[in-house]
Amino acid sequence: MREIVHRHLGKVVAGAAVAVAGTAVMIGITLPGTAGADTTGGTDSGGRSTQQSAQGRDGAAAVQPGVVEEAPAEGDRGKGNDPLTDDEIARVEKLAVNRQLIDRSENVRGARGPQRIDVQLAEPDADEVDDASAPRRADVTVYDYQDDTLVTRTVNLDTGKVERTTTQRGVQPPLSLAEQTEAAKLLIADPLGADLKADYKDATGKELTSPDQLQLSSMVYRAAPGGSASVEKCGEHRCTRLFPKIKNGPWVDTRDFVIDLSARKVIRLG
Repeated sequence: MREIVHRHLGKVVAGAAVAVAGTAVMIGITLPGTAGADTTGGTDSGGRSTQQSAQGRDGAAAVQPGVVEEAPAEGDRGKGNDPLTDDEIARVEKLAVNRQLIDRSENVRGARGPQRIDVQLAEPDADEVDDASAPRRADVTVYDYQDDTLVTRTVNLDTGKVERTTTQRGVQPPLSLAEQTEAAKLLIADPLGADLKADYKDATGKELTSPDQLQLSSMVYRAAPGGSASVEKCGEHRCTRLFPKIKNGPWVDTRDFVIDLSARKVIRLG
C-alpha cells in the first residue's frame, strides 16, 4: 500500500475516480429487489418475544405491563409524488422501526436496533397509478446485523400503518454513512491498518485515530465464485472496500483490504 501512496503524497490524485471505477469489475453491488434474493412478504425474520416475566409474591410468573407509545406527530406533509419531507421521514422511521424490531435486531456497531439504510417514497400500487387521491407511502429500509437480513417496511402516510414487510437475505445495497464510518474505524484499529496510519502521518505529521480525519467512499464487496476462502461469506455477510482520502491531501490505496462488517474483521486479499 505505502509504495503506491508515496508516489502521490502531497497532492490530490485527480484520477482517483478512475481508480475506483476500475475496481468495479471485482465488486458487486446488489440493490433491494434483485432477482434471486430470498424475499418474504408480510413477515418478520428471526422475531423474538420481548415480554419480560417477573416472579410474583405468590411464586407465580407475572407479565410486566405493556407500554403504549403515542403515534408520532404528522408535521409537514407532501402531496402526490412530492419528495418526502423531513417530518414525513422522521415519522415513517418511527412507525416502521417499532419496539419489536428494535429488540430483536442489531446495528453495525452491535448495539440494539437495526441499521438505517434508506427511506424513499414508495411507488404507487398498479391500480393507483392514475389516482390523484392515492395515499402516499414510504419504503423504510434497514439492515439487521444479527442475522444479515435486509428489511423493507412500507408505511402508509395517510393511515400510519405498516402495510408490507419484506425480508431479504444476500441483498446488499450501498453502505450508509454510518456503515462507512464503522468500516474505517475497524480498519484503523486493526493491525492491517498500520500502513494507512503511517501514510497519514507521512502526509500530515499527525496520528490517524478517527474516521473523521478521512473523506470516505466505499463499494459493497461480494465474493467471486471460486475465490479466496477468507472472503467467501461476503455477499451473505455485509462486506466493503474503502477508498479513503486524507482531508486536503491524497487518496490512500486500500484496495487490498476487505472489511467484513458482519464479522467485524479486516481481511487482506491475496
